[in-house]
Amino acid sequence: MAMARRTLLSSKNLYYNSSKYYSFSLNRGFASGSDEENDVVVIGGGPAGYVAAIKAAQLGLKTTCIDKRGTLGGTSVNVGSIPSKALLHSSHMYHEATHSFANHGLEFSSVEVDLPTMMAQKDRAVSDLTKGIEGLFKKNKVNYVKGYGKFLSPSEIKVDTIDGGETVVKGKNIIIATGSDVKGLPGITIDEDKIVSSTGALALKKIPKKLVVIGAGGYIGLEIGCIWGRLGSEVTVVEFAPQIVPSMDGEVRRQFQRTLEKQKMKFMLKTKVVSVDSSGDGVKLTLEPAAGGDQTVLEADVVLVSAGRTPFTAGLQLDKIGVETDKVGRILVNESFATTVPGVYAIGDVIPGPMLANKAMGDGVACVEFIAGKEVQLDYDMVPWVVFTHPEVASVGKTEEQVKALGVSYSVRKSPLVTNLSRAKAIYYAEGLLKILAEKETDKILGVHIMAPNAGDLIHEALKALQLGTSGEDLARAWF
Repeated sequence: MAMARRTLLSSKNLYYNSSKYYSFSLNRGFASGSDEENDVVVIGGGPAGYVAAIKAAQLGLKTTCIDKRGTLGGTSVNVGSIPSKALLHSSHMYHEATHSFANHGLEFSSVEVDLPTMMAQKDRAVSDLTKGIEGLFKKNKVNYVKGYGKFLSPSEIKVDTIDGGETVVKGKNIIIATGSDVKGLPGITIDEDKIVSSTGALALKKIPKKLVVIGAGGYIGLEIGCIWGRLGSEVTVVEFAPQIVPSMDGEVRRQFQRTLEKQKMKFMLKTKVVSVDSSGDGVKLTLEPAAGGDQTVLEADVVLVSAGRTPFTAGLQLDKIGVETDKVGRILVNESFATTVPGVYAIGDVIPGPMLANKAMGDGVACVEFIAGKEVQLDYDMVPWVVFTHPEVASVGKTEEQVKALGVSYSVRKSPLVTNLSRAKAIYYAEGLLKILAEKETDKILGVHIMAPNAGDLIHEALKALQLGTSGEDLARAWF
């Protein structure tokens, strides 16, 4: 099988396969050093780290996982994907009760939001999941060290434990899986009170009357905006770029924005945040057009900074052992996740590629299998992603813009829900779109984009079609 084309990341011929397929086997065994305690040490207990640790243990490797938070699951489970999905579901139920139930003959005298109870439900979901991961560690005999790890050498990690002590963990192979952190903006101080990150926005004590979201390049701010918008906030999204979520297929993106606007979310695109003043009761944002021009002032009760995320490697002392990073702090790895230092690997959000939990989990499994000398097959074109708004937006494969850039002759099949799907009409919700891109000559499916309720479930049908090299006609003839 032909090797995929790769993008060079440094002069030392390190590369990261961000969107192509590769298949090969490494039978290199473990890094040298027979006196070390562990076969594998994982730094970080998020989706990449805990999956890598469990997989290593299942392969019979003595494994230790170090995590600074003290509750496993990383950002995703503790303060990211899981709490946001819990609140998205709760707020959607409230919105349906107040806006849609009457259409189905269900009427209530009043529906009220009990925010403390809603937050408690969210916290229980997080707690149950983190305890579940810790239970999997015990079941698979993964040693769990709670503390902040830093390199003493390529095979030694000093851990400042959360109980105030310290210890040294030794390993033949070290995997860095420390995830990502909130990316700040110059001149804006996040206090997690009036100016919040996604972490603070998922733990507000009251519903803000006016919420401003800075940044629409990713989906995190839009999801959180939907949560509070459903609960009664007036939500305004300020974005420097001329469009939201640039990674999304353009046609789907435009319909997605129109749908959010119907839900009363306001957008100020091509707009720059000049300054933010939180000295008064609320917050005042000074804005100006991205191209320059007259300034305006926008007032809010809470401002969410949602400008993306950045690799978290602070305090690891990577420079001490010679691990190289790129200009934005991502660790440089080759196709087996090996860094510039023998025996040291990196996975998940700290390396180039999409910052998605499912991708990070795949990295974790593959990296450990490489270490164990197994054959590994990965295809980052097959990583689906979902925006958990309502309707959801899900995608796998190429966007139409990417297909055009490749110079491939292609065809487009698309169908609005309102004109084609009987179930959409039956449940009184027909806002959405299905779009399939296929190679014109062979009809091989190149990408599928869905905007619909439960798009996150439906996209897996498309994922299987892409993985099997299915044609558009094959998919059309399938009996669903």
